[in-house]
Amino acid sequence: MAALLRPDWTRTVLARRVAAGALVLLAAVAALRSNPDGDRADVVVATRDLAPGAALSPDDVHLERRLATTLPDGSAADLATVVGSTLAGPARRGEVLTDVRLLNSRLAEAAVGSNAGPGARIVPLHLADGALVDLVRVGDVVDVLAAPAAETEPGKQPVSKVVATDAVVVLVSAKQKVQAADGDRVVLVALPARVANTVAGSVLGQRVTLTLH
Repeated sequence: MAALLRPDWTRTVLARRVAAGALVLLAAVAALRSNPDGDRADVVVATRDLAPGAALSPDDVHLERRLATTLPDGSAADLATVVGSTLAGPARRGEVLTDVRLLNSRLAEAAVGSNAGPGARIVPLHLADGALVDLVRVGDVVDVLAAPAAETEPGKQPVSKVVATDAVVVLVSAKQKVQAADGDRVVLVALPARVANTVAGSVLGQRVTLTLH
């Protein structure tokens, strides 16, 4: 009843004050909220499920605009830096491709770990036992053993020796459709720079095998 007895101008002033307060509150909320477009960034993602070991084509990847806060470190933002690169492991459709998913020095250093020091290397290995290639998976930690391909002395079997320990598998080449080509499959392992070159040289002409941790 008292409100009805108030002059019209008092009700108008009150309504204006309420409206002004609401606008101030809305402005504060808008200021605190970040711009959705400003929080998004272009990123390279897989167009379809991808198998490791093959060079990425323009049909394999595309750019998507995603929330910047959801993107992992090392995300690729330029198709040109990804197309032609070799994928180190399988990727699902829509997965963001990062630097450590591609064969490069960053992958080697990430696989070996910070204790290896800078300049980690990736070493290709041809295994004597083709069946072992199918059992090895990306991320496996292995020791590398090598033995002469032929008998060093008549009647004596070649003796294997450990040439590297704690190597990390970063890629297992895909199985070929032609069975006769299986001998060309390789296992790529990451090793610290101080031993990688030695291993690469010492396994030449040797029968190579792995033991899994």
